Amino acid sequence: MKDIFVKLQENMGPLGRHHKEAHGYFTFPKLEGEISNRMVFRGKEKLVWSLNNYLGLANHPEVRKADADASAQYGLALPMGARMMSGNSNNHEQLEADLASFVHKEDCVLLNFGYQGVVSIIDAVVDRHDVIVYDAESHACIIDGVRLHAGKRFVFAHNNVENLEKQLQRANRLVAQTGGGILVITEGVFGMSGSQGKLREIIELKQKYNFRLFVDDAHGFGTMGKTGAGTGEEQNCQDGIDLYFSTFAKSMALIGAFVAGPKSIMDFLRYNLRSQIFAKSLPMPLVVGAIKRLELLRTKPELKDKLWTIVKALQGGLKEAGFNIGITTTPVTPVLLNGTVEEATHLTLDLRENYDIFCSIVVYPVVPRGVIMLRLIPTAAHTLEDVAETIEAFKSIQSKLKNGEYAHKNVIATLQEA
Repeated sequence: MKDIFVKLQENMGPLGRHHKEAHGYFTFPKLEGEISNRMVFRGKEKLVWSLNNYLGLANHPEVRKADADASAQYGLALPMGARMMSGNSNNHEQLEADLASFVHKEDCVLLNFGYQGVVSIIDAVVDRHDVIVYDAESHACIIDGVRLHAGKRFVFAHNNVENLEKQLQRANRLVAQTGGGILVITEGVFGMSGSQGKLREIIELKQKYNFRLFVDDAHGFGTMGKTGAGTGEEQNCQDGIDLYFSTFAKSMALIGAFVAGPKSIMDFLRYNLRSQIFAKSLPMPLVVGAIKRLELLRTKPELKDKLWTIVKALQGGLKEAGFNIGITTTPVTPVLLNGTVEEATHLTLDLRENYDIFCSIVVYPVVPRGVIMLRLIPTAAHTLEDVAETIEAFKSIQSKLKNGEYAHKNVIATLQEA
């Protein structure tokens, strides 16, 4: 018999095993100061491309005032209790109505957090007789929700509609025996690659197969579509999405989330979402703050226009400079380089210490072995000058990488010197 704690200490996991060297720099870094395009890291100002503040609302003066006024009026405790018991309010219901209208759905349910919300939605919607069919590159919250499912689940190759149809055929044969239904799950915008889910093509399969579609549009809400209503609006197929989900953590720069769909199904979820029934209601200042943020999404299209000005300049400039940014058609901007994990650490350190640019780094096993992904999140808070500075820095580090300057170095010693 082994002590559970001993087991955990001996196997810290794929990321945790590097915690002594990485903590505080590559993992759990501290960005300080006002949320902006430039913040302080380890005492020095950096140009930051790692914040999911797409529309620049985190420090918008109207947002800051609404947050401050609501906190002064209500405090962080109100309302007390879960919404079903004692934690409901007119503001909560107003936000749900406003969100439903914005994303063109009948009704909406607020969620305290995006991650637990997705897990709980999946848990509530399907039972052991049903089959889930989901995209292979789905976010971790979807994967965890699928893991809880007591019935069968089939995965289809990322954005491969032909393979999805094969899995639907398997699912149809199975539910013919169990008497269950089929739930297809995908994303509107995939947060690593920036590719859009093939929502229109998936919805067209409803003509041949009986299933319901659940879309996680965390990166599409507020950024995609004519009005910012999301990737379904962008692809002109919002009506075909049965359950539309997004978090407030991206475009709204806030905590919380929502799911929208038919009123009868939203009523079902209100009474069956365990993560909401058994959790305290979303605090009033967050709800009032979300109402203000949604108002700005609706009434200030220039915020999304500014975001896309930066997106087009950044992605266009990177491609013109010869960088591989994959197949992104959204603000998410991956820059794909060839190199080892060790080279990636030194490249990132060089970028932060000598070029004063802070962006996220993604390596194996999230991307294939030998690939380094630098993931940039452009926002309305960035400037064209920021874009030009970044592209020049990237040209320099790419040249160093090709020349082998990042190979065979002692990252711990370099960090200590930095």
